[in-house]
Amino acid sequence: MPHRNARLTVFGRRLLVERVCSGRPVAHVAAEMGISRATAHKWIRRWRTEGDAGLHDRPSRPHTTPHRTPAAVEERVCGLRRARKLGPARIGPILGLPVSTVHRILTRHRLNRLAWLDRPTGQIIRRYERDRPGELIHVDVKKLGRIPDGGHKALGRQAGRATRSNMGFDYVHSAVDDHSRLAYSEIHPDEKVATCAAFLARAAAFFQAQGIDRIERVLTDNAWAYRKGLAWKTVLADLGATGKLTRAYRPQTNGKVERFNRTLLDEWAYLRPYTSNNERTEALADFLHTYNHHRSHTALDGHPPISRVNNAAGQYT
Repeated sequence: MPHRNARLTVFGRRLLVERVCSGRPVAHVAAEMGISRATAHKWIRRWRTEGDAGLHDRPSRPHTTPHRTPAAVEERVCGLRRARKLGPARIGPILGLPVSTVHRILTRHRLNRLAWLDRPTGQIIRRYERDRPGELIHVDVKKLGRIPDGGHKALGRQAGRATRSNMGFDYVHSAVDDHSRLAYSEIHPDEKVATCAAFLARAAAFFQAQGIDRIERVLTDNAWAYRKGLAWKTVLADLGATGKLTRAYRPQTNGKVERFNRTLLDEWAYLRPYTSNNERTEALADFLHTYNHHRSHTALDGHPPISRVNNAAGQYT
């Protein structure tokens, strides 16, 4: 993933290399892509040395951190937090550390929130994450404008709205396991009760095929299909699962699938200029496989979601 302030994505860097290799001056290509000549030469040089791998960002984390707080001091900080429930403003003067340093240490060890700790023992007992796969599944629908054949045209704002209205919308139904972040998605022409119910049944079959044998709860927003749909409730009963609804006007309650929707847009729906709606639809399966089996997940310490399912399978068998 490119750094947050990077001017070019990996795709943009490939375009840069292609245009320079076609014989065009580096300065001209850099100007039209909005970067400096030095930056353009840097990516060309990395590509010639490392190939396509050179177009990806290198980690900005230093190899060594000589000024990092010693481990023994960090242990004392954590000990005071667990034993006396002190905050950074009180731990700092005791150990002679800046308050900001103490806060960073507590955050690094996930002790920055007292609400996560068991008061008598100081052990972490609460995080917004279920203990095992299948304990909670987040479900949501993302609405996307369909792509006309030939791709989107360069139209004015009003014309663009008319085009989207005429083409209609795709409804991307997604289910995300809370513990592992394993995800399953399908594209449908609507979000009616029958569609939502059939999707849930197939999602459960997918999770079972990956090793999640039982779904205990399903969390959704307050859409009519989830609140009143008889077919939806029938599928929940067949699965032996309980349906849960988010708080009204609080999409954060269903945050894991909402965050997955954002990844869905960035790394699939808007990844490249598709020439047809079918092309975008066909690309979904590859994205899901990459997301579940290969893409590193920051909440999972850099591992893909399937790794947590596999680890849990060994833990609970």
